[in-house]
Amino acid sequence: MVERGMVEWAPGRVVTTRVAGAGGGRPLVLAHGAGTDQDHDLVTGLRDGLAAAGIPVVTFDYPYTAEGRRRPDRPDVLLACHAAVVDAVGERSGAEPVIGGRSMGGRMATMLAAGGAGIGPVEVAGVVAFAYPLHPAGKPDRLRVEHLSRIEVPVLMVVGDRDTMCRLDLYDEHVRPLGPVTTHVLAGADHSWRVTKASGRTRPEVVVEAVAATVGWLSGL
Repeated sequence: MVERGMVEWAPGRVVTTRVAGAGGGRPLVLAHGAGTDQDHDLVTGLRDGLAAAGIPVVTFDYPYTAEGRRRPDRPDVLLACHAAVVDAVGERSGAEPVIGGRSMGGRMATMLAAGGAGIGPVEVAGVVAFAYPLHPAGKPDRLRVEHLSRIEVPVLMVVGDRDTMCRLDLYDEHVRPLGPVTTHVLAGADHSWRVTKASGRTRPEVVVEAVAATVGWLSGL
């Protein structure tokens, strides 16, 4: 069962949320990527799979999506909204949540955990980034890594080995060695977790693998 809600992240500005999963476990706040919303199939697949494993999951729309715009908001706006949802979830649950997201949402989660964009520290138990956009497609020289070394809580990175926004050699050099980081590589998966026919599996099966890796990691927090 998925419950709908709303969070006011700035005076007079609200975003919608979806809450899945019952029980008193530590919640996971899961953000969507650029050009999508919280109803994107990868987001709902992760949400529903994690909820079925007993992990409460909260998804939400960033302001530009909630307000019907196509272009993502500035990072400071994305972070302010993300932080407001995290704070609301933490207050309701009485526990420090794990924060995460897919692609852009995962990057925002890591920036929040690092105290980025003037938001200040957000009390979280860990970070999960699905398909972290290490660099723009075709621009491997523009690495998004500077803030990652400031994260002190555990981090799980779930990356595809065919992701054109996360070259594995660069990931192995700049991200994998960081102390808090645990890495799970999805063999044959691209940035959208599409797989080749030769891989012998389907995109939904990749999501199942990502869910299993996340459940196992969360059990160790």
